[in-house]
Amino acid sequence: MTKRPEELALLAEAGRLLASVFGLLDRSSLAGISTLQVNEMVERFIVDDLQARPASKGQYGYGFVLNASVNNVVCHGIPSQSHVLRDGDIVNFDITLEKNGYIADSSKTYLVGEVNPAARKLVQTTYEAMWMGIRAVRPGARLGDIGWAIERHAKRNGYSVVREYCGHGIGREMHEEPQVRHFGKPGTGLALREGMVFTIEPMLNRGRRSVRTMGDGWTVVTRDGSLSAQFEHTVAVTASGVSVLTLRPDEPGRGLISA
Repeated sequence: MTKRPEELALLAEAGRLLASVFGLLDRSSLAGISTLQVNEMVERFIVDDLQARPASKGQYGYGFVLNASVNNVVCHGIPSQSHVLRDGDIVNFDITLEKNGYIADSSKTYLVGEVNPAARKLVQTTYEAMWMGIRAVRPGARLGDIGWAIERHAKRNGYSVVREYCGHGIGREMHEEPQVRHFGKPGTGLALREGMVFTIEPMLNRGRRSVRTMGDGWTVVTRDGSLSAQFEHTVAVTASGVSVLTLRPDEPGRGLISA
């Protein structure tokens, strides 16, 4: 479950490359283009520019390099030529990348054009909740500490936490142990050890936490139609705290947090 120093170095390289994919999206105008066009742009960048592999494509029979989850889609939204992003949308892009046999996983929710204050607050609070969870990571802490920190922040702001999906260990495989829940009680669960690598990826809803899967077998939406947002980073437990392996260009100085 823990990674050797040489493995951590390879994971950090995959994370650095994946962060640059989000840098590409940050520089792109999303309004007026389809989620399939975004998928194709990201695939070209990963394969041609980064000389890496989009790890999601082909995983579990999935045919695309990213998930594009718009508005009330919680996760696993399938890119589509017919789904054009419009002013006022929020959209989460969840992307994985494999380089030299090791995989990094990250997601970010984007505001498309002028987004109403309620949606903007949900996105900001979800981002903050992810960082609350990240700050709970250190040797000797427990998985329940991460979930508790996330859920507490969500509830304080009037949001619910989706429970059906969780963070996960990652390395040579996209999904490894442990499972990292985004709710829980402090002081409970597996004790964290230096060298563990996993994702923290909370999904917060404006309404109830209940979700359902659409007929395509992939797309998960809020049952009550409310907006949902998500952020995700791949992190490593260090001797003194946590290192964020997928730290993005818009997050300067937040990559290493010590206890």
